[in-house]
Amino acid sequence: MGKIILEANEIYKSYANGRNKLNVLTNFTIKVHQGDVITIIGESGCGKSTALNIMSTLDQPDKGKVKIDSLDISKLNDMNLSKIRNQKIGFVFQSHYLLPEFTALENALMPAWIANKDDKKSAVENIFEYLGILKRKDHYPSQLSGGEKARVCLTRAIINEPLILFADEPTGNLDKKNSEKLVSLFQKINSDFNQTIILTTHNKELADFGNKKLILENGVLT
Repeated sequence: MGKIILEANEIYKSYANGRNKLNVLTNFTIKVHQGDVITIIGESGCGKSTALNIMSTLDQPDKGKVKIDSLDISKLNDMNLSKIRNQKIGFVFQSHYLLPEFTALENALMPAWIANKDDKKSAVENIFEYLGILKRKDHYPSQLSGGEKARVCLTRAIINEPLILFADEPTGNLDKKNSEKLVSLFQKINSDFNQTIILTTHNKELADFGNKKLILENGVLT
């Protein structure tokens, strides 16, 4: 078991629902070790995305602490949080969020450019070849299939060699064949690069991909 690289302790999160308060996370607690593949399963609306957003610094809890690489992120200013996101976190979104005016190669290079790493082109091309999309590197998102977009998004997420790769319902917009391919790629990245992965899904078959399978229900992780 590797070292602990993320801790979320007693996380609470709620949202206003008219005059009422909707409790989304209640005492959400988790420890993540280097090399873990953690799948969090739950019904739609159970708070999976909220939990992922809080762990990945995209949202703040009402109460509780998140530590990434031993750093309490609640004590970081916006500039340092941005550095954490760029250097230690990769994120695969269900909707990909590729920039339409940039090629697949350019989209995958965005995090490296932000980090002033101008020598990552060959690294992206190597990952594209590894993922089977090198011939599509100069195509724009509108010219790519859903499965190809997912692989570009995955490349963008890992190009800066993050501590943790977060994936929020990554197969949600893919057909069964492309979903299976993407899961296989996650498995290869974990085994070949010891990449830590936290993935949310409502698909029980996809949840079996993790070596740690957790259930989020009524705001509580079990």
